[in-house]
Amino acid sequence: MTAAWRAALGLFVLAALALAPARAQPTHIAPKLVAESPAPAPGGETAIALAMTPEKGWHGYWTNGGDAGFGLRVKWNAPEGVTISPFRYPVPEPLILFGMMNHVYEHPYALLAEVKVDDGVVPGTDLTLSGVADWLACTDKVCVPERAVVSVALRAGDGAVTEASRARFDAWRAALPQPLDRAGRWERRGDRLRFAVPLPASTALSDPHLFVETPRLADYAAPQSFSRNGSDLIIETRANGDAAGEVDALLKLADGRGLSIRFDPGAVPPAGEPVAGATDGFDLALFGTALGGAILGGLILNLMPCVFPILSLKALSLARSGGAARVAKVEALAYAAGAVLTALLLGAVLLGLRAAGEQVGWAFQLQHPLSVLVLLLLAVAITLNLAGVYELPSFGGGQALAAREGTAGGFWTGALAAFVATPCSGPLLGAALGATLVLPVWAALPVFGGLGLGLALPFLAIGFVPALRGRLPRPGPWMATFRKWMAVPMGLTAAALAWLLWRQAGGGAALIYPAIAVAMIVILLWHMGSVQHGDGRRWLLAAPGLLLLGSVAGAAAELTPSQRGHAAAGSAFSDAALARARASGKPVFVYFTADWCLSCKANEAGAIERDAVQAAFDKAGVVTLVGDWTNGDPAITRTLAAHGRNSVPLYLWYAPGTADPEILPQILTPTLLTGRAKAE
Repeated sequence: MTAAWRAALGLFVLAALALAPARAQPTHIAPKLVAESPAPAPGGETAIALAMTPEKGWHGYWTNGGDAGFGLRVKWNAPEGVTISPFRYPVPEPLILFGMMNHVYEHPYALLAEVKVDDGVVPGTDLTLSGVADWLACTDKVCVPERAVVSVALRAGDGAVTEASRARFDAWRAALPQPLDRAGRWERRGDRLRFAVPLPASTALSDPHLFVETPRLADYAAPQSFSRNGSDLIIETRANGDAAGEVDALLKLADGRGLSIRFDPGAVPPAGEPVAGATDGFDLALFGTALGGAILGGLILNLMPCVFPILSLKALSLARSGGAARVAKVEALAYAAGAVLTALLLGAVLLGLRAAGEQVGWAFQLQHPLSVLVLLLLAVAITLNLAGVYELPSFGGGQALAAREGTAGGFWTGALAAFVATPCSGPLLGAALGATLVLPVWAALPVFGGLGLGLALPFLAIGFVPALRGRLPRPGPWMATFRKWMAVPMGLTAAALAWLLWRQAGGGAALIYPAIAVAMIVILLWHMGSVQHGDGRRWLLAAPGLLLLGSVAGAAAELTPSQRGHAAAGSAFSDAALARARASGKPVFVYFTADWCLSCKANEAGAIERDAVQAAFDKAGVVTLVGDWTNGDPAITRTLAAHGRNSVPLYLWYAPGTADPEILPQILTPTLLTGRAKAE
């Protein structure tokens, strides 16, 4: 079917639909108008969302519906002093039916707009919004124009937003395309439309598609080719009409992410190397590189202060057992199984959340204070165990290693090592985990498993290489002393987690339940040690145990991530802040960090916040922006993904006049940063 015939058929369908009477309720796509804050402040604004929920088999349309669809329109009845911006649409999906291209949503989606309230509006004024919405609902066989009255109760107030509402709107915002901070170029050559998108080569692409918003320009159903020429992504397709001036479009990237782009008329470079991510093919080289980087990165994690004591204790348990080959192999395999399965589980949850539309990355479980509290309690328990306050089979005598308890102990110790290592993203690991954004799920999961394998490699080597096992020191009284010394780094880990919890929760009353939980686990385990030594009564364990459970339950209800300020070394990152900084013509340094990221904090203390570096930055006029990912941030997650990362740290350097940033190494030095500043 030619483009002309498709256009004629599309116009016929739209004309027929326009003459059809609007349906009364019920509709096949249920609309619901909600506000982020029910009490917008005079002089401020709040977001509203029109949440659309299609019935199974039905779909709605993007603002440019394609060959035969159209987007949603609302005729507002707004109170005086209230202004409503146009709706912003999430990233759609292409759908070809009967040779016609449709730009659709086959799942629940939400359109977002901003509501501004004049500063002259009196607090307490009723600002209820209502309007008549019209849209098109279709299946693969029939289309129905639908209409509904939508409304939301608002009253001028203090602009307060609940955590639940903020999380809900953040999820909807995550589905919106992000504006590209510079314009692309477009041209027509004969019957071909050609676009150049200034996009970093590191940007993840998986089955991309260009949705042209400007009508009567592109043949929507025609194939699109994607290639790369230097810093430009070249897109070619067939033209269907002509246009002059600017062209608006949306580029779908991967995992439901997209970029809204303005194209100016201009010369487009020739097509270059085809983009691998633009096909469904499997990139074997990328998989091999990512798997190798994950294994090596996991190996490096053993040097972290929260993992090294666990590895050391498992080695000591082998030494205590006399280095028996069978015991060593069984224990090593159990430890590796725990580490690999935990890494696989965390990776599967991460991929599942991303597939569901959540903007999350590696170490996502540490972005909520309740998870940090659980990890804090574990760290306290391990510290007390290392200090000899009480005993557990996992760290007990060598006799237990030959029994089932030793195998179980090895498994759970490996699982714990993998879990506590997740905040760390050292050399090789960031790029390796970033590759999971573009690999298919069946290939991404082994990369996560490779991290766990790398973490377990030292203990596997001890278990299966007799020469290494023979170098283990002989059992003796020194082992008890060494074990107690290992309580020091683990105690420091517990202190760091307590600091992180204070930073996340904001201090004050929010920390009452966590403080009680820590006190109760100390009392519980201290008394457990007394019982084990025959100096205590077992029934006295009940009271601190119940208080521990109660305080954890109370913390689960009370702990919520607090609002974060930016770091002292720079201003808070946002897309708008980055655009303003780049427009200033000054060099821009952007770094993404989190309080739970050890390598991030090491780089900040050892390089970024050094006086010499800050003086060089001041002299060169460098604008520093800080993306704080401690409590999670969908905008930061999208930015990380756009540069091939799903973890921190990430360091970007924007030189004046350049289109793409330079991705700096994950290990920074003062010389590296001062050198960049002096070069400007």
